[in-house]
Amino acid sequence: MKSLLPRSLSGLKVLEIGHYIAAPFCTRLLADLGAEVIKIEPPGGDPFRGWGAAKDGNSVWFSIHGRNKLSIELDLKRDRDTMLKLVERADVLVENLRAGQLEKLNLGPETLHAINPRLVIARISGYGQDGPYRDKPAFGAIGEAIGGLRHLTGHPAGSSELPPPRCGISISDDLAGMYAAIGLLSALWQRDATGTGRGRVIDVNLVDSVFSLMEGMLPEYALDGRIRQPTGAAIETASPTNTYPCADGRWLCVAGNSDLIFKRLMQAIGRPELADDPAYANNGLRCANRGELDAAIAAWTRTLPAKDAEAILEEAEVPCSRLYDIADCAADPHMRARESVFEVEDPLIGRTLHPGPAIRMDGEVPSEVLRWTGPAVGAHTDFVLHTLLGLPNKSA
Repeated sequence: MKSLLPRSLSGLKVLEIGHYIAAPFCTRLLADLGAEVIKIEPPGGDPFRGWGAAKDGNSVWFSIHGRNKLSIELDLKRDRDTMLKLVERADVLVENLRAGQLEKLNLGPETLHAINPRLVIARISGYGQDGPYRDKPAFGAIGEAIGGLRHLTGHPAGSSELPPPRCGISISDDLAGMYAAIGLLSALWQRDATGTGRGRVIDVNLVDSVFSLMEGMLPEYALDGRIRQPTGAAIETASPTNTYPCADGRWLCVAGNSDLIFKRLMQAIGRPELADDPAYANNGLRCANRGELDAAIAAWTRTLPAKDAEAILEEAEVPCSRLYDIADCAADPHMRARESVFEVEDPLIGRTLHPGPAIRMDGEVPSEVLRWTGPAVGAHTDFVLHTLLGLPNKSA
């Protein structure tokens, strides 16, 4: 079913003073939902354009990172007047400069609200706009470290001398971008639906964004001083739930921790006697005897290629999956059918693949979210300045 309704954020006017990941990720979510996003890039462009693989000097990552956005080149130190004209017509400004940098540019919230009292300002930083760490520099890895996540991604005590690995993506930045989107949409609702007519300032940071995911660990610590420790691929509170080695060197993730699923899992791996063993009668007992159970499952998975083991467990209705790499994701028939992966033509890099949006409405086709791929630096400067703002074209 194809959606006939306009995109949910059509008509929302967003300015992005963003670099690298957090603010641009926030505005990508808004742009995918139909907002007009003007990405203000410094002369030479967002430094993120130099990250990752490139074709003909163009970042392939930016094809996604900048999609559906209008790019203008603007030196905020030299052309403040143009920036203020953009602010006049905007609903939202999203920025991820270091805390206090807007103020140094004489573009702090008081200045911006004097121009446009309705403006919602989302500020994303490493530690927040106040507090003793406010002025410290931070990237995503620091958010993981202080927010508690990197401790949990470590190896179980005594099992390795390697440092705790990161999760492989800049999750702190992505989380902060999502929280900024939620915050600004709630501020827009308050401004428009409840009739205040006033913009607000949203303060989001990398550390708090990660720390918000720490489940019940804080009250557990307050209760009796307990500190959750790394468990590797296992889950402390559920068993059997782990990732097991297979004959072809791949890994199989299995989540068999409910009582009924556990019984089906034991039947599928040829160990039905364990399903009836009182030592494994419920999840609490299985957690207490996790090592023996994991050894039994691993002994079975080691005899089969991951895809074959996966097929057997799927037939038994046991939640499981091979660990996908990006090639697996790109080829997966479910992801292709739902357009979680879809093909696009990018004028800068040619035929490529994009991820579909995680949010869908009314059966919309994800590929129709794409209006254009990440543009060249300043590709829309003339359009924004002369058509949207109506400024005179000095070269005319």
